[in-house]
Amino acid sequence: MGSLRRTGTTGGEARPGSLRRTLTFRDLLVYGLLFIAPMAPVGIFGALQARSHGAVTTVYAVATVAMACTAYSYAQMVQVVPRAGSVYAYARAGLGEGAGFVAGWLALLDYLLIPAVAYLFSGIALQALVPSVHRWVWTAVAVVVTTLLNLWGVRAAARVGFAVLAMEITVLAVFVVAAAWALAAHGAERSWTAPFTGEGGFSVGAVLSAVSVAVLSYLGFDAIAAFAEESAGGARRVARALLTCLVVAGVLFAVQTYLAALLAPMPAARLAARPGEQGTAFYTTAQAAVGVWLKTLVAASKAIGAAFAALAGQAAAGRLLFAMARDRRLPGALARVDGGSGVPRRALLGAAAVTLVAAVWAARRDDGLDQLSSLVNVGALAAFALLHASVTGWFLVRGRPPERSLVRHLVVPLLGLAVVVAVIAAASPTARTVGAGWLALGLVVLAWQYGRRARAGGAPGR
Repeated sequence: MGSLRRTGTTGGEARPGSLRRTLTFRDLLVYGLLFIAPMAPVGIFGALQARSHGAVTTVYAVATVAMACTAYSYAQMVQVVPRAGSVYAYARAGLGEGAGFVAGWLALLDYLLIPAVAYLFSGIALQALVPSVHRWVWTAVAVVVTTLLNLWGVRAAARVGFAVLAMEITVLAVFVVAAAWALAAHGAERSWTAPFTGEGGFSVGAVLSAVSVAVLSYLGFDAIAAFAEESAGGARRVARALLTCLVVAGVLFAVQTYLAALLAPMPAARLAARPGEQGTAFYTTAQAAVGVWLKTLVAASKAIGAAFAALAGQAAAGRLLFAMARDRRLPGALARVDGGSGVPRRALLGAAAVTLVAAVWAARRDDGLDQLSSLVNVGALAAFALLHASVTGWFLVRGRPPERSLVRHLVVPLLGLAVVVAVIAAASPTARTVGAGWLALGLVVLAWQYGRRARAGGAPGR
């Protein structure tokens, strides 16, 4: 296993070539919530309403519980393997060198493409506000601005990110107050229990089908684990931030979807029959219930928030590239840390370059969003599967540390694995095909690395 140069915990000082421990609990929470985005349900509210037959709030309640298993597995592993690289480092420790590479390779697919989708969302929203500028220009500008912030330093990016997050939460609060006023003044469009029970009867199958989509709203909280070597409070603080982020996001998602479902002028059946209206259902609800000003406010917030969700994702991707390069799984140049800013500059620029190409390519196509969206998420979910296996591998198979628990280290990981497998099974054929192709390419690279190391008389990663 590659050597890990540990940093000190005082004053953010670090040895040359290592990351600095400067992030507070608030910083970690900011990165996680930024990547998730407090108003993540806005874009898929209509689709979830249609799939769940109107029981959208129940969908998010179930999805939060389901993703809690993954968050708990992260919290378990970050305390015993407090390293940059997140699931790559955990699978490497719990399952071995080869599994670690595969986990990191799978996570790379999504850490590079999820920010591209977020940048595209930002470009689309900004073009709606300034139609004279093409969305690919706005998309490129968003990539450049957030990349410069990431290169400035992890603390500087966290400070700016905190301001953006505060703005997003403020807009969400405005929506909640305005929605409450509309309900008090005009009443609800449907039963007060409909967001939980559905319209026309509760369907377990419909809710579970919607959960397979809703869990994608939570992808990003795991980025917190990527900053394990930069947390000033150690691994326990990272674990606490992971679990807190998931709970906070779950509450925010449930509240906004409950209010939107009560006020939505269109029933779930109509949305199911008219897929073209699903993407704008939240905005339509805001305008119909309160006014066009609320629709514009939510759209502007989504534009800015999406760009900074991408910032957090880009930062996590840079740490993953850094960790894999440090262990000689990727070119060693990516493992260098800038002496001034304390960030893995080359790894960040590499991640930014791939994201920029993908985002601008999609922004220049009419079907770009559909094409790009179909490629993401499967890699992260497959990596989550290896994460759950890593918990069992580390604590029960390898027996480290000696305090083992069948519930925490077997039952919870198995539940999390079941959720992940179900979501992958519900993914589009295109997504599964791309995921399988990326995995096959990773296995080819892994075989080449083992062959090269064998010829050199050494082990991979040394």
